[in-house]
Amino acid sequence: MENKIQKLFNKGCVDYQLLEDGDKILIALSGGKDSLELARLLAKRSRIFKPSIQVEAAHIIMDNIPYETERTYLQQFCDDLGIRLHILHSSFDESTDRRKTRCFLCSWNRRKTLFEFATQNGFNKVALGHHMDDILITMLMNLTFEGRIETMQPKLRMEHYPIQIIRPLCLVHESMIRQVAKDLGFEKQKTLCPYEEVTNRATMADIFHKLEEINPETRYSMWNAMHF
Repeated sequence: MENKIQKLFNKGCVDYQLLEDGDKILIALSGGKDSLELARLLAKRSRIFKPSIQVEAAHIIMDNIPYETERTYLQQFCDDLGIRLHILHSSFDESTDRRKTRCFLCSWNRRKTLFEFATQNGFNKVALGHHMDDILITMLMNLTFEGRIETMQPKLRMEHYPIQIIRPLCLVHESMIRQVAKDLGFEKQKTLCPYEEVTNRATMADIFHKLEEINPETRYSMWNAMHF
């Protein structure tokens, strides 16, 4: 399974031109299986001569959300990979905008903290651990709730920050990452976010998996429909 993921990771990086010589990349390390696998793959890739890239990781602690990641494990994980880990703090006040959900405000402030740190410290790219399932489920959500076929891009230049977002796991299936996480013994978060199972995204993920039961080729049909 590791070899399959490696091939898809390499293909995604080449097909969408995600890595360039001289890149300084900040990995968003949440502590979940996807970001851990992303860090492992990018750390390995950074040891290849061309293109020459530097990678570091950042873990953001949301001070007002009751979930926790074992930071000692994350530090050891990064030490073993030979990459530097930055611990950042952020928070949000729900009363500032009652129209937005707690999940939206958490995500928005987390990203803002990440992008500002990247900009201030000379990173030109931020790597996020979204895999193919994430991208396709986002497309379903936008189609269902917004009436548009649109989703997260494998590479996106930010409007308000001098950085690009890249998603090197864009061609990798979540089931593959889950298996590698099990095989390599990735440690799970100590306490999961109490809100993550009650979102529209969780419901849409169930619908996506039902579509795959109807047609195992669903994900490829959807991917081809997006014309990246």
